[in-house]
Amino acid sequence: MTTFDATSTADDVLAGVDLRGKRALVTGTSSGIGLETARALTARGADVIGTVRDLSKVTTESAQIQAAGAVNGGTFEAMELELGSLDSVRAFTDRLLSDAAPLDIMIANAGVGLPPFGHTADGFETQFGVNHLGHFVLVNRLVPLMHEGTRVVVLSSVAHRFADADFSDPNFENTPYDPMIAYARSKTANALFAVEFDQRHRGEGIRAVSVNPGSVQSNLERHLPADQRTPPPGEAPEGVIGIRKTAAQGAASSVWAAVVADMNEIGGRYCADCAVSPVNDDPNDFAAVTSAAQDPDRARALWEHSEKLVGERFPR
Repeated sequence: MTTFDATSTADDVLAGVDLRGKRALVTGTSSGIGLETARALTARGADVIGTVRDLSKVTTESAQIQAAGAVNGGTFEAMELELGSLDSVRAFTDRLLSDAAPLDIMIANAGVGLPPFGHTADGFETQFGVNHLGHFVLVNRLVPLMHEGTRVVVLSSVAHRFADADFSDPNFENTPYDPMIAYARSKTANALFAVEFDQRHRGEGIRAVSVNPGSVQSNLERHLPADQRTPPPGEAPEGVIGIRKTAAQGAASSVWAAVVADMNEIGGRYCADCAVSPVNDDPNDFAAVTSAAQDPDRARALWEHSEKLVGERFPR
């Protein structure tokens, strides 16, 4: 099997792969990693649904993805979804469930990073509400469309190393809001969600994995001052965590986990640079995943806590 690394692109990973007849859902396809992920899958013949917050702002991007799929028969459809509103998530899933078309790939890519303190439409802290709870409801409600061989990829981040998920004060009602801590909590939650989802559904042949795409300049950083944003590839200062990737390199691990990797090796795990990451709590080992983000007991507790928060149960 070909070995890929931090410099590999989504096109490198999918070279020679035929995805005709496969159906994929990718959240957050208006720009950056999500846009490149959707393009790469569509170009290999997959039928891709890409979610965006505002359809009117992505007409050019949608046309580019559709053009990429022309050679191999891939198709792309942009659909509106606001992960910060559970009403929107449920309306979206109801629409897909009514169509009853099976899903082979689901990539939970969308996210918000380091915004000022705020709340989703349902009253959750913005980052936890969008990054974790929105995807928690979205993925679980679409399980009826999944089948043996379906893969769910949940994007996490190296930032998970800075904070564990918080069950006692997820909305910062009793502690001062810190945007990085909130982001880190949500990214740990993303990793834990993949752990528990994989545990619950592996018996049906439905598997899940979390992925750290690496440091990529994207709209995720739109809330940061310009001097605090990720430098473009090739302009990273000394002391940065890993290489600065292009969107094509950032999408590589997502499509690798969704299509190429051995799911028995990566199921329930945390991956980066197209490989399973080691577990290590050394604060200086940014290539590793923390034990807290892979703890099955924490994953189960987060699942149950999330169900209470969203008011919906998703039994095994």
